[in-house]
Amino acid sequence: MSFWKSLFGGKGADTSGPKTVGAAEHKGFRIEAQPYAEGGQYQAAGVISKEIDGEVKTHRFVRADRFPTIEDAAEFVLMKGRQIIDQQGTRIFD
Repeated sequence: MSFWKSLFGGKGADTSGPKTVGAAEHKGFRIEAQPYAEGGQYQAAGVISKEIDGEVKTHRFVRADRFPTIEDAAEFVLMKGRQIIDQQGTRIFD
């Protein structure tokens, strides 16, 4: 019965939002890997943030890539976050 409760929002459901399963700093930015379960695999998703003029700016991204383990997804998200920062820098917050 607890399976059904968690599936349909019962007492056992986790509604706390995305979980950070890995993080890294890159060129003054913070990258947080927040992959989530989707279709029996883990969807690549993350957040890039940076403090600019005393305000923390954030950019959320989701990729179409899916992985069999959460660790594989997190590793990919951190790599993709570095690539986004290298290509766009602070323009990601515009």
